[in-house]
Amino acid sequence: GTGGSAASSGYCSQEDSDSEPELFYTARTSLGRRPGGDIGDRGALPWVPHSPPLRLPPRQNKDGSFTGFIKVQLKLARPVSVPAAKRGPGGRPGQRGPGVKRRTSFYLPRGTVKHLHVLSHTRASEVISALLRKFTVVDDPRKFALFERSEKDDQVFLRKLSDEEQPLRLRLLAGPSEKALSFVLKENDSGEVNWDAFTLPELHNFLRILQREEDEQVRRVRHRYARCRREMQDALAMRAPR
Repeated sequence: GTGGSAASSGYCSQEDSDSEPELFYTARTSLGRRPGGDIGDRGALPWVPHSPPLRLPPRQNKDGSFTGFIKVQLKLARPVSVPAAKRGPGGRPGQRGPGVKRRTSFYLPRGTVKHLHVLSHTRASEVISALLRKFTVVDDPRKFALFERSEKDDQVFLRKLSDEEQPLRLRLLAGPSEKALSFVLKENDSGEVNWDAFTLPELHNFLRILQREEDEQVRRVRHRYARCRREMQDALAMRAPR
């Protein structure tokens, strides 16, 4: 629902149905858009549902903010980490010793769609954290990024949202068409690795992998130079006077 719990936390989850509910919208011309992309006066939504859908329509709060659903599609190429099942002595479920935390990794089905009930001032970083909690993912939220997806002239455009941007506000301003705007969660591949986002075991594992790759590259370089040296020595031997 849209009660106080959702408003206080900034989001709440709702189970997804197999098929998307059909929403009907009526255009409204009284959109007031404030500087900085803010939504205008109360009741000035760019579009409003006029038929009760399965999911609640955007609702305006007393402070002028809005509450509503956003849909996020997950397109993760790498596995995520979740808490491993607790096992006691003899392999039976039970409590582990203090300070022992185990993880297991698995791939989330690509294209999974989830809905979140958020406020218009809920930030992109909070949406990412909420999605990870929904799947009990324990990876650092900084490993992920929320993207704005749009389609125009048979082309697809992706724009990475900053942590401070507000997805529901963007959704309301864009209108009901998902071609105009939709949201996608992907890995945060910015080109610069934020090593602070990884755990100590992960960092140690990366170091071992780097060492193996370095050793392999050194072996290949030495092998190539040794082969060239032999070939040149053979050529010299063939040309040496007899």
